[in-house]
Amino acid sequence: MLSPHPLGLLVLGKIVAHWLVSGLPLVALAPLLGLQFDLPSDALGMLALSLLLGTPVLSCIGAIGAALTLGVRGGGVLVALLVLPLFVPVLVFGAGAVEALNSGLGAQAHVSILLAMLLPTVFFSPWACSAALRIALE
Repeated sequence: MLSPHPLGLLVLGKIVAHWLVSGLPLVALAPLLGLQFDLPSDALGMLALSLLLGTPVLSCIGAIGAALTLGVRGGGVLVALLVLPLFVPVLVFGAGAVEALNSGLGAQAHVSILLAMLLPTVFFSPWACSAALRIALE
């Protein structure tokens, strides 16, 4: 039986702290900014929901990329090369949910895909980060 590793719990805490500092304010401010672009009220709600599901995925993927490039010279460029292609589907489906709702179509498929991205990343990212950190410390 697998027991939670203390390093994995520490990594999960750091990912949650990063999301609370960067993702949650974005979720809170996006509907206000959406009002400037004259989004309808249902699209504002979908914007908040898609950001609520998408920003933790971005934090988890970024944490994995940062852990993989820890201690590597030129790691900033390497993180960008590793992480940016993985950000694109999250951004596409998040923006697609708002656009689908705004054009009169259903956004349930986009939200389901975002949720399907969220669950494995939240579950596996602390494990992947702790494994990468153990390798970097050796």
